[in-house]
Amino acid sequence: MPIVVDIDVMLARRKMSVGELADRVGITPANLAVLKNGRAKAVRFSTLDALCVALDCQPGDLLRWEPADAPEDEPQP
Repeated sequence: MPIVVDIDVMLARRKMSVGELADRVGITPANLAVLKNGRAKAVRFSTLDALCVALDCQPGDLLRWEPADAPEDEPQP
């Protein structure tokens, strides 16, 4: 999937555990793991807001877009 979730990066920078973040955000550690591992199909803005508050960051610190692999016969820009 071209959307990459960098919650692990922010957890390491903040020296926070998954359990502590889940408590602060108000979701289960299992649901946080689904999001953290990139298996979530959607994220509510209220959850994204709570993550940003708990981690003192911007949404762009947690989510980034990576283009899908381009076909090999197409020239790269």
